[in-house]
Amino acid sequence: MKYEPVIGLEVHAELNTKSKMFCRCSSDYFGKKPNTHTCPVCLGLPGALPFINKQAIEKCIKIGLALGCKVSEKSLFERKNYFYPDLPKGYQISQYRWPLCINGQIMLDSGEAVRINRVHQEEDTAKLTHQLRTQNLKSKTQKCSFIDFNRSGVPLVEIVTEPDFKDVESVRDYAKKLQQLFRYLDVSSADMERGEMRLEANVSVRPEGTKSLPGYRIELKNINSFKFTVAAIEYEIKRQITAIESRKKLSQETRGWDDDKKCTYLQRSKEEAHDYRYFPEPDLPELKMDRLKVMIDNSRKNMPELPWSKQSRFVSSYGIKKTDAKILAETKDLAEFFEEAIKQGKESGINAGEIANYIVNKKPDIDSAQATQIIRKLKEKNVGVIEDEKELEKLAKQVIKDNTKAVLDYKKGKEAAMQVLIGSVMKLSLGKADISKIKPILEKILKVKP
Repeated sequence: MKYEPVIGLEVHAELNTKSKMFCRCSSDYFGKKPNTHTCPVCLGLPGALPFINKQAIEKCIKIGLALGCKVSEKSLFERKNYFYPDLPKGYQISQYRWPLCINGQIMLDSGEAVRINRVHQEEDTAKLTHQLRTQNLKSKTQKCSFIDFNRSGVPLVEIVTEPDFKDVESVRDYAKKLQQLFRYLDVSSADMERGEMRLEANVSVRPEGTKSLPGYRIELKNINSFKFTVAAIEYEIKRQITAIESRKKLSQETRGWDDDKKCTYLQRSKEEAHDYRYFPEPDLPELKMDRLKVMIDNSRKNMPELPWSKQSRFVSSYGIKKTDAKILAETKDLAEFFEEAIKQGKESGINAGEIANYIVNKKPDIDSAQATQIIRKLKEKNVGVIEDEKELEKLAKQVIKDNTKAVLDYKKGKEAAMQVLIGSVMKLSLGKADISKIKPILEKILKVKP
């Protein structure tokens, strides 16, 4: 019998706010002296009252809107009760039944959509460091754990998907897209080496073609690199299939990844939601959409062009290759640098395709002065645009002939179809057509064409 994996992902990202989620302590804890960014609230001392960080809520809403989520009519913080040394209060302030944002999706490069179940807010735990220590008197080595509460209370956003992943490449693509999104929105640096972005995968397997979900799931906890995530999921799929074929019963578990041994290992039995005894946080008010309206409207108004939209525009407007567009849209700085070079190139008669090719292959430093140097070097190589109108008309007529659907859409009033035609001319000309002349020529031909 063949089996297929069923994978869901939970991604945690630390938000780049100035202060912690529920107190005024600095959230800039990395590299700081342990236990110096603390107060009674983040240490969980009796009588200390939390208050909500408005900036963290704004950033969480921004992420939710970018993922096509709906902001909940009512959102509420809850206490997630469990014992662990890094949790001084004995509970974590999180969201379960009333998350801030719900029901979104993100498109993968494969064209498949991954459904977003929720985007919610919570606080981070303290940082545990485990090491072996030698006692001076008895010269015995024993395990020691150190707790740094500087991280305790740092704002986290958690993004939970539906179990829509069927392979590890989709998981990798999704995780990288989220990291890119966090950076585009300027809500998190999402540096995995510093623990600013952590992945948790829920993995199970079922007979191929089965629609129902398996009766168990294994959670792979706190993985801090794309490479380790892929390796852990691949190993876990094989381990589970072997167990099923050996007639062993699989149950809910939380497992970690040991990169030295290249295997997962049992951490603890996996808890169900009722084990955490969620109940509303009595010291914090509920969040209602009518009170968040200004915040939501501002987030929509100030939403930047998202990386995948920018990538599509680069292809349609400039006629460059999809692979080049993906690289050039990877970061906001690189995308802006490319468009600055395009602007200078247009003034100097240099086409977009050559500029894109140069940046992708040469990887120059990103600054406006460097953009000027690129244009100068390309001019020296006599790389220019096709400006002859007869040649451009020839290209335009060929594109109109080959793109009947786009032509019909344009005649129905769909302006986006013109961008498709312009992009097709650029592609046919290998990026050498003078983009400023293409649209008037296409409009002229389409106007007189019967």
